[in-house]
Amino acid sequence: MTDALAAQAGAVLARSGVMLAIAESCTGGLIAQRVSAVPGSSRWFDRGFVSYSNSAKEQMLGVAPALLQAHGAVSEPVVLAMAAGVLVRSEAGFAIAVSGVAGPGGGSPAKPVGTVCIAWHRAGSAAIARAFHFAGDRDAVRMAAADAALRGLITCLEGGEPEG
Repeated sequence: MTDALAAQAGAVLARSGVMLAIAESCTGGLIAQRVSAVPGSSRWFDRGFVSYSNSAKEQMLGVAPALLQAHGAVSEPVVLAMAAGVLVRSEAGFAIAVSGVAGPGGGSPAKPVGTVCIAWHRAGSAAIARAFHFAGDRDAVRMAAADAALRGLITCLEGGEPEG
């Protein structure tokens, strides 16, 4: 069965003539799996990076170690850097980047379980990042993050700004 939200995102990308690439941390490739399952996605989906560790974010996407140290992996500055790195390292014209605390452990008072930061960046335009707080278990947080990333992509390509 085709994922309706991923199919809608693909239709908007196809109309826009833009290829998508994704950098995923807490979602672990879930967004890439969902969009690549849409028939015809090779016309608008270029690639995905699963950059789970900080060193992967540095090596694969060019995120500065000082940025990670100053803000932590789950932060708007880091997902903005991840998205910028995606555009440099792909054939895409639109990037999504996601980093978060899916749980059940790993949270802190400042960044509790369910905290997820997402960035959207269209080449040649200013990038947008938002922080979210999703409820539920690990699977629910990961799915909610993927849904928010896809909804934000649709909103951005239709001329709006995603809400956090």
